[in-house]
Amino acid sequence: MPQNDTARDANGDTIDFGFTPVPRESKATLVRQVFDSVAPKYDVMNDLMSVGLHRLWKRAFVNAIGAGPRDTLLDLAAGTGDIGFLAKERGAARVILADINAAMLGVGQGRALGRGLAAGLDFVCCDAEKLPFPDRSVERVSMAFGLRNCTDKPAVLREARRVLRPGGRFLVLEFSRLQVAALDPLYDAWSFKALPAIGARVAKDSESYRYLAESIRMMPDQEALATMFREADLENVTYRNLSGGIVAIHSGWRL
Repeated sequence: MPQNDTARDANGDTIDFGFTPVPRESKATLVRQVFDSVAPKYDVMNDLMSVGLHRLWKRAFVNAIGAGPRDTLLDLAAGTGDIGFLAKERGAARVILADINAAMLGVGQGRALGRGLAAGLDFVCCDAEKLPFPDRSVERVSMAFGLRNCTDKPAVLREARRVLRPGGRFLVLEFSRLQVAALDPLYDAWSFKALPAIGARVAKDSESYRYLAESIRMMPDQEALATMFREADLENVTYRNLSGGIVAIHSGWRL
């Protein structure tokens, strides 16, 4: 399988869209089209694609975020709201759910109303690479399963640090590099054969789920992402593997 190439986030005229190089200026539009397509079935597909594990990963992530009754959490790539809702239910004073995709946020707003969580939640359609929030304005920034879809990942990290107050923390939950080599063939078969087939059957869209599988493989591995955190002037950078490295939680502080 192709290997990720983090240099393409900072240099050159093309960037990866899954395994396909595309003009840098085109990626955001292509990603938006993918998530416009998958939004109606996104939650059920998450359950099917991860065999329910995404719920455990997200609970562990919200525990790590640790947003309390005096904290504002800015959740980037908020999608349909899973992280923001859990954080609010566990005591965050305010949660801003931000996503570049209006269709995903629309699903999230409907879910919030259905769960009686409208108070203390704000929904903002914006680009994580150019956040419309003041410097030093929030205590926590989180991003779950969204960084790999961004064109300029270092810009996202810099923006996250910019909006954090001193003593604030940025956390990313993202697919990473499997640490059990013997499982690679099974993981590849699931990613590149099963997922597109499930997408075709359930969401009537195999190509979007093929892109999602490819985007996982193009994501920087654990050490590479930790280095990117440090290059964005985040400090005390750590990461924690979940499910053998299928996903990892990265953390960095603005001190």
